[in-house]
Amino acid sequence: MVAILAMLTASAAPDARSQDTSASSEYLIKAGFIYNFANLVQWPAATFPQPDSPIVIAILGQDHFGTTLDRVLQGKKVNGRPFLIKRLKSVPELLKSVAELKEYQILFISSSEMPRLAEAIQIVKGIPVLTIGETPGFAKNGGMINLILEDNRVRFEVNVEAAKEADLNISSRLLALARIVPQAPADGRKAE
Repeated sequence: MVAILAMLTASAAPDARSQDTSASSEYLIKAGFIYNFANLVQWPAATFPQPDSPIVIAILGQDHFGTTLDRVLQGKKVNGRPFLIKRLKSVPELLKSVAELKEYQILFISSSEMPRLAEAIQIVKGIPVLTIGETPGFAKNGGMINLILEDNRVRFEVNVEAAKEADLNISSRLLALARIVPQAPADGRKAE
């Protein structure tokens, strides 16, 4: 387990110390987590049209990564697949690109989209798109992985039920390091 945790933070840690602000360090570490999540999640075979089709990451909302995510993923591949990053400004733009949703494998929902979080999650529900967020309650409300800050460290929560609904298989190695979050019932009652 220690080796997996080291792997999850290793790609981001050396550069994090050279950054000027804690915000840029935070997003450098989050970029490293996203790369490693792509290594530890399995999509259905039909997700990719070609063996070398890229893993498409869409960032929804305010892009706090700037060029950090691009730099972390530059030249990296997962199972022979390079990365392609798309940026969507808002939930209405996500709605306009509904036809493209099946081309995305990862959707990072920025904290700026918190007011429309439920709508964004509903749009991709049941589609094999790994949803990653950074807002309180993200995983509990149907998002798959929530990156949170605890004691000045980036940690993550996983909603296994949401991933299963989207036909995504999250590695047990990743789950062993995560805080597993039960999904809130649709009727608004507390989960037991």
